[in-house]
Amino acid sequence: MATATSWTSTKERRGIVTFKGNPLTLIGPAISVGQQAPEFQVLTQDLAPVTLGSSKGSVRLISVVPSLDTPICDAQTRRFNEEAARFPEAVAVMTISMDLPFAQKRWCGSAGVNRIQVLSDHRDASFGTAYGTLIKELRLLARSVFVIDERDSVQYVEYVSEVTTPPHYDAALAAVRSLIQTQ
Repeated sequence: MATATSWTSTKERRGIVTFKGNPLTLIGPAISVGQQAPEFQVLTQDLAPVTLGSSKGSVRLISVVPSLDTPICDAQTRRFNEEAARFPEAVAVMTISMDLPFAQKRWCGSAGVNRIQVLSDHRDASFGTAYGTLIKELRLLARSVFVIDERDSVQYVEYVSEVTTPPHYDAALAAVRSLIQTQ
């Protein structure tokens, strides 16, 4: 797992995403369709660790947001929470942000988000550095979506080019549906 001291030796990619038109630096590698999904460790709202392996054998939709307390992140998380109700139990839907687990728990309670796992990468930025979503200048995660099949192969990737815009929901959901149909 990456730690704060190891970020300086991790690959940096500039200009992949912007915030209000200003280029940002992402820390970590670019993830591509077809590669094995990197392992990571994040925290539940009760501070229990969750890894990629925690959902082994499931199709995973991982929605990444900078902060649940912003309008687009709120809408993105609510949308995937609604969509999760339409998926079979073999699909794990997660939202990962740098928000503290306690803030996530409070937000989920007030938003009625209960069909997905909302997870925190605040401690080690393990997910952010493994999936190339950690924004160096802000210590937030860049808005992105990953779909990983039951064999841990990446099947869909979207790094949203402007952090203040939503992802392509339909494309990510279509990727999940195609994997469900092949099971």
